[in-house]
Amino acid sequence: MSIFTPTNQIRLTNVAVVRMKKGGKRFEIACYKNKVMSWRSGAEKDLDEVLQTHSVFVNVSKGQVAKKDDLTKAFGTDDQTEICKQILTKGELQVSDKERQSQLETMFRDIATIVAEKCVNPGTKRPYTVNLIERAMKDIHYSVKTTKSTKQQALEVIRQLKETMDIQRAHMRLRLVLPAKEGKRLKEKLKPLLQVVESEDFDEELEMVCLVDPGCFREIDELIRCETKGKGSLEVLSLKDVEEGDEKF
Repeated sequence: MSIFTPTNQIRLTNVAVVRMKKGGKRFEIACYKNKVMSWRSGAEKDLDEVLQTHSVFVNVSKGQVAKKDDLTKAFGTDDQTEICKQILTKGELQVSDKERQSQLETMFRDIATIVAEKCVNPGTKRPYTVNLIERAMKDIHYSVKTTKSTKQQALEVIRQLKETMDIQRAHMRLRLVLPAKEGKRLKEKLKPLLQVVESEDFDEELEMVCLVDPGCFREIDELIRCETKGKGSLEVLSLKDVEEGDEKF
């Protein structure tokens, strides 16, 4: 699609339009194809790589630029870059049915891949194949949301799959080293966050090797840093505690 804008005489080509209705009016921005989803997933952070122009339109294909008054009424500002960001994040990407189907299929596969990479069967500690996760997602009738990142949706899928199959986030293996003075007290505080304590050595300091849910990592890290005033340490020994080979049904 080639678009001609008489306002600034720029010919926009390879355009992806993102549309948003606000305050009873329609607003559109012109983006580069394939860049909208990269921005939403966080892979692309440079706005100039996503937007063809920082102008806000009422109709991109006709080159009709939105009036300042309408922008202020709808968005509370006439800062076009800020408005572009809002539309980019919350607006609806205008694509053909064929493009939309292809996009949904790609995202579905990407979500399944992330789930397969992050999870295991808790009984065997073996990872599931991507195909198996895809089948499980179809069984729970999971529908992809184009406005959410694949990572966000993968976490949602894991929550939903737990209701129908044996699946959990693969545990991280950590080594914690705590000063002797705070060791005992801090161990009690950490207990609820640790899944399995594999080894424990108390000499001049307390050293523990344990398995934890990845979702608890930040909390454990902050707890050790704050409670030991930087004297304790946390080391990641492995990101995933898994057995070799795929889990098959």
